[in-house]
Amino acid sequence: MRKPLKWVLRIVVALAVVYAVLTAGLYWAMRQPVDRFTRIMARVPGIAFAVLPFVPLWNSARGGDLQVGDAAPDFTLEKTDKSSKVQLASFRGQKPVVLVFGSYT
Repeated sequence: MRKPLKWVLRIVVALAVVYAVLTAGLYWAMRQPVDRFTRIMARVPGIAFAVLPFVPLWNSARGGDLQVGDAAPDFTLEKTDKSSKVQLASFRGQKPVVLVFGSYT
């Protein structure tokens, strides 16, 4: 009777170690720059999102430290017609800018 219990314990410990390593790997991936993060996440199987604690890791890794009233971090984006780039800082002090993050689809 002791032998099966030992095997069950070994399997549980091995699964816990694999889960911890996968969770740490996902957290590491979330801390990478956006372009690297997207390349990594494109290869993650869908079941990982159901098994691993994706949302808490995301909130911790990508939560940021901005507070209400802080200036938005500067960034540069290409215009939709690809004619040039626009930098957020170029509007500072000239007119209000509304940043909308989301999807219209």
